[in-house]
Amino acid sequence: MVSLGGDGTINEVVNGLLATPAEFTRPSFAALPGGSANVFIRALGLPGAPVEATGAVLEALRSGRQRTVGLGRISSEEDDRYFTFCAGFGWDAEVVQEVERQRLAGRRASPSLYAGTALKLFLRGDVRAPSLRVEVPGHDPVSGLYSALVTNTTPWTYAGSVPVQPTPRSGFQLGLDAFALTQVHTVTTARLLLRMMSRKGVPPHGRGYVGWHDEDTLTISSHHPRAFQIDGEYLGPRKRVNFHSIPKVLRIFG
Repeated sequence: MVSLGGDGTINEVVNGLLATPAEFTRPSFAALPGGSANVFIRALGLPGAPVEATGAVLEALRSGRQRTVGLGRISSEEDDRYFTFCAGFGWDAEVVQEVERQRLAGRRASPSLYAGTALKLFLRGDVRAPSLRVEVPGHDPVSGLYSALVTNTTPWTYAGSVPVQPTPRSGFQLGLDAFALTQVHTVTTARLLLRMMSRKGVPPHGRGYVGWHDEDTLTISSHHPRAFQIDGEYLGPRKRVNFHSIPKVLRIFG
């Protein structure tokens, strides 16, 4: 199975592949970039340009070289879906929602559009609702969170060619990582964003955030419905979502 498209297209194809009945052999998958960010493909180490990525995939097909990666899975009253690299509650999902609205109005998705939208929502105060709670088995629950991400790999996204890494230890061969904001002060948030774009990414512990690493399951809930996205696709408002790490579930060429 080969797809050509962005991260949203890949998400739909992957969910279709993994719905293959047990009595049939599940096909291997090769993804070619055709979106604005192509985070999943680039996180696999493949080129973000279509021609170069096609060459890399063809070479993998000729040599029979493939690998198996883990995915994340969400379950809620509304959902039962896989995600390939990230899911988000709050700020990042509100950005995705607003960018999708602008794309329908004719704007082209670009790093500057995402960055400008994120800044506008932050300054307008839309993200300043500490309604989220993260529960992870074996850890104390953490409440009063402003925004939360769950990742299956790093980076979370790209700012042009720069990887943005709130969870730099995350990886396809591990469980899920999570990152949540405990503060939304302008200076603290700006420093965090700069650290995300540094070579090493955000350290495991620091001011203004909390993180979890290599977890099998976790749950995020909210006092009231908050924006929610997976793989850069807006799903709508949610109050509670369960997250599960599903290891070695997708065979990839490339």
